[in-house]
Parts: sequence; C-alpha cells; structure tokens
Amino acid sequence: MLSDVAMPPVRSGQMSFIIKWVASVMQILGYTATGFDWTPWNAYLFLGGVAGWLVVGVLWNDRALMLIHAVALVAMFVGLSSR
Repeated sequence: MLSDVAMPPVRSGQMSFIIKWVASVMQILGYTATGFDWTPWNAYLFLGGVAGWLVVGVLWNDRALMLIHAVALVAMFVGLSSR
C-alpha cells in the first residue's frame, strides 16, 4: 500500500519548486482554455494557478507575490460567484 512507503520529508525549497511549476502549468492551460473559449474550465485552471502562486509567495515571504495573487484570487471568486 502506498501509505506504507516511507517518504522523505519535503523541504520548503522543494515544495515551492513543485508548487510554482504546477501553478505555472495550470495558468498556461488556463490561457489555452481561454483561447479556445473553454469556459468555465479556464477560470478553474486560473484559480488553481493563482492559488498556487499565492502559496509560493507565502513560502518565500514575498509580499508582492502574496498581494497580487491574493487580489487576483478574490477577484476571480467574486467574478465566478456573480455568474
């Protein structure tokens, strides 16, 4: 069983590396979905990417990353909830 396998601890640097790349791919897929007019999938992909970059900003203690992605996340939630 997978839960029985001992996994090495993930360092903060490794975690931010993984999250930033997954978030970046999600945002690229969001742009692609927007280009093909695949709504609402584009918004869901952007939400995942923006949330991921917000987490990276917190891990890096980077206030600029946190600010821009927190504002974007709130704006996207408000936009999606008003549909």
